[in-house]
Amino acid sequence: MSRVCELTGKGRQVGHNVSHANNKTKRVFLPNLQNVSLISDALGRTVRLKVSTHGLRSVEHNGGLDNWLLKTRDEKLSLRARRLKRDIKKKLTAAA
Repeated sequence: MSRVCELTGKGRQVGHNVSHANNKTKRVFLPNLQNVSLISDALGRTVRLKVSTHGLRSVEHNGGLDNWLLKTRDEKLSLRARRLKRDIKKKLTAAA
């Protein structure tokens, strides 16, 4: 699952290089992925994920990793993120 954001599912896009003579050749636009350590408040530990910069901004806007995962549909998340979401849900229901 390389070059795909684990939180947003953002991956590569395909387009064209266009020359001055309007010749078109295929090219690939890759997302800006960063390896980051995000803190999970519910689990009390850090989690290392490969996240796009857009996804990182979204996580910060929603109030942290736990809130982001609980609001996001499972279809968009990677397998690791879905497991993390499941663990957070278990921890929160056990605390309540």
